[in-house]
Amino acid sequence: MLSQSPFHARVAAANETSLWSHWAGHLVVDKYQMSEKWEYVAIRNAAGAFDSSPLYKYRIIGPDAERFLGGVLARDIRTCLPRQAQYTIWCDDRGYVNEDGVVFRYSSDDFLLTAAEPNLSYFQQLIGHDRVEISEVTEDFGSLAVQGPRSHAILAQLAPGVSSLGYFEHAPAKIGKLPVTISRSGYTGDLGYEIFCDAGDANDVWDAVFNAGQPHGLIPFGQTALLMARIEAGLLLIHVDFDVSRLAENDEHRSTPIELGLAWMLRGIEDDTRPFIGRRAILRERAEGTSRWKMVGLKVDPFDYATKYTAAGMVPPKDHTPVHEDMMVYDGDAQRVGYATSFMYSPVLQRHIALARVRPELATPGTLVNLEFTINHRYVQVGAEVVRNPMFAPPRKNAPMNGEGQ
Repeated sequence: MLSQSPFHARVAAANETSLWSHWAGHLVVDKYQMSEKWEYVAIRNAAGAFDSSPLYKYRIIGPDAERFLGGVLARDIRTCLPRQAQYTIWCDDRGYVNEDGVVFRYSSDDFLLTAAEPNLSYFQQLIGHDRVEISEVTEDFGSLAVQGPRSHAILAQLAPGVSSLGYFEHAPAKIGKLPVTISRSGYTGDLGYEIFCDAGDANDVWDAVFNAGQPHGLIPFGQTALLMARIEAGLLLIHVDFDVSRLAENDEHRSTPIELGLAWMLRGIEDDTRPFIGRRAILRERAEGTSRWKMVGLKVDPFDYATKYTAAGMVPPKDHTPVHEDMMVYDGDAQRVGYATSFMYSPVLQRHIALARVRPELATPGTLVNLEFTINHRYVQVGAEVVRNPMFAPPRKNAPMNGEGQ
């Protein structure tokens, strides 16, 4: 049986399309309005709210919680202080990525980890002799992501303390009389916050947030608008941009952190005091230069794109709907050198863009490649340029807030 998030009553009432998808065993909204582009525009120009409650949530507590996480997570958890959070990954012993998530640190021995897939039994079988307890608390909390340039102005009315939050910091707060935790984080690549509340308080929290947000243009947004924003922000999507290693059929469907462009997460990997799973394999990959791919951004040449379509007697399409399937990448000699995993027309960049894997020697920004399209039932190559991720990164995303909001 499908579950309903703690916000379901409000979500269902706001869903004008009756379009639903399944996520982590829950009903979730594809789009609330007939045009998901309007929801995307709210994220980039005003504010939108997304029900992220279906994310799996694991509480990890005990005297050895830090040591346990240090042996599992590839990013050094010791650098995450209380009231901070980290985007992180965990790998298998061959250095392939199993999954990514966000870990929130509450104290020296109290953590919350979010994940897209069920991981409870996987983590528990790794405990060994560590004095640590891991429990799933997914159904205990509702989480509401308020994203966009007006998100701070909205939440500062309800919880003034959000003005002091730095990027990926969190703190307890109250919305009215309701206790919540607010983190400065999100999956849109924009200024944004996530509110965690007791499941029983979810509808009251929703009402308070939307009452405060009405003058600022706050609207709810669904999966489609979220996936548009995350491609622009260069944020990876599980089962699209990478597969879970422990579930993959073969190594072609596995990826290392270096191949996914996450080498920055491995700072201090030489330190023998944190022997996380997969460390030796990653060190060997780095030393021997065996990475097969490098995740990059691609910006399609708009003139070549238009020329190829018009020459075929077609109007060049500019569809913002995300495409999550392989699109081949070629070099100037028509040799395959990689593939795109996510593609869309970006309204804010006014370009077709993609997240793609290319051979490491072609990953330098400015490198010219070709992306394959199907025009009139034929494969056609269109020019594209390798660029750094994220392709959209407004300064407001991690800029200090002065208390006045935007």
